[in-house]
Amino acid sequence: MLKLEARPQASRVWTWASPLLALAITVLIGVALFALLGKDPVRGLQVFFWEPVKSAYGLGELAVKATPLLLVALGLAVCFRSNIWNIGAEGQFVIGAVAAGGMALLADKGTGPWIIPAILGAGMLGGMAWAGIVAFLRDRFNANEILVSLMLVYVATLLLGYLVYGPWKDPLGYNFPQTRMFERATQIPKLFAGSRVTIGLPLALVSAALLWVFLFRTRAGFALQVGGLAPAAARYAGFSSRRTLWTALLLSGATAGLAGALEVAGPIGQLTPYVPAGYGFAAIIVAFVGRLHPVGMVLSAILMSMFYIGGELAQSRLGLPKSLTGVFQGLLLFTLLACDTLIAYRVRWVGMNRGGRA
Repeated sequence: MLKLEARPQASRVWTWASPLLALAITVLIGVALFALLGKDPVRGLQVFFWEPVKSAYGLGELAVKATPLLLVALGLAVCFRSNIWNIGAEGQFVIGAVAAGGMALLADKGTGPWIIPAILGAGMLGGMAWAGIVAFLRDRFNANEILVSLMLVYVATLLLGYLVYGPWKDPLGYNFPQTRMFERATQIPKLFAGSRVTIGLPLALVSAALLWVFLFRTRAGFALQVGGLAPAAARYAGFSSRRTLWTALLLSGATAGLAGALEVAGPIGQLTPYVPAGYGFAAIIVAFVGRLHPVGMVLSAILMSMFYIGGELAQSRLGLPKSLTGVFQGLLLFTLLACDTLIAYRVRWVGMNRGGRA
């Protein structure tokens, strides 16, 4: 019989091999799922994993989806390494988009290029303010940050709805719940002609590099991680748990808000009720599949964006529901949680004696 046996120490090999095994299992389950739905499994896998990368346009769309996922995941990784469970990055993303949209609506045809950093700064401040509510309630009243951050997602969505259905609704928009299109001066600069990829992509990659430096080459990053792994040791060393709380949540809010700003002033170009695209929740999977490491999260953001684009293509080309994206995301998360067991345990075969005992 098979038996799980505790390892003397966590396996470094399985720390990184676990996501690969989880992806392989997810693909196998996906093959079975396509077959059950009466679709060609090979064609299904081609739509998810080959179509998004076979052309320059597809690679560009992959980068468009990966940019917000990576930015949000980078901030979440800081929180999770600090043992602070910010589950409401989606709300911080939305408020960042709202703040950035409000700044963009102030522009007119004569506005100069200074508006771009103002929009990005407004998005970051909006996300930080929303995350600051979570930090304040945890710090002052010891409120559970999971519940508070999650409930604030709904508040943020309702606030967005109020604005686009009310005071910010475009009077010339045929009564659709949306703001007017932002002026050309507010559009995030694109990297390539004919592509939707913006400067958000290099910003996300630079942010990943800066996070690596912060986590592994600074005292503040070291203190933050010690506080998450061993709170008692952190207190003994004189590291402030309050500073860790505020630093992690504000940094996470800033990256989520920046992602929201890049999204509304980039590919979307206006505020609509459909700004919440689930990036804040999907980024949780990105963070854990990437092992909370900046380089790993770059790769997992690309993988997750494949799921997004593959789900859209499966809907249009195979006649499958778009919710298949969420199915693949959920499968990847659950298989990862299962495979992570191999980090702390090894599988052993234990023979049975004649009495039926191991």
